[in-house]
Amino acid sequence: MTQESRGRELVEFSESELEYLSEQRLGRLATASPDGSPHVVPVAYEFDGMCIYFGGWKLETSLKFRTILKNPKVAFVVDDLASVEPWRPRGVEIKGTAEALVEDGRPYVKITAVSKRSWGLERGR
Repeated sequence: MTQESRGRELVEFSESELEYLSEQRLGRLATASPDGSPHVVPVAYEFDGMCIYFGGWKLETSLKFRTILKNPKVAFVVDDLASVEPWRPRGVEIKGTAEALVEDGRPYVKITAVSKRSWGLERGR
């Protein structure tokens, strides 16, 4: 399902995705430089039910921040193992657009989802 916002469709997360993303604290951000070089890093994040946010120490000098300024297309994955016996991976992958923003003099990044997929979030699985 989607909702209209400023002419763009926003991704609507399921209840299980909302719960999972709100409970977790660490995800992996994938960016690509203008020449296509990939970069993946772990980031601590916050989730407001619609967008992913992260900041960090010296964020504005980081490769991820500089790359986002040149190419805002990103992927963000949050995953873990619910159990190892039986093997139960679970997670959410978000593809979207990242915006470099500043509030009260502190830089942060906002990721707006364009698409998403999830696995292993069903209860009792």
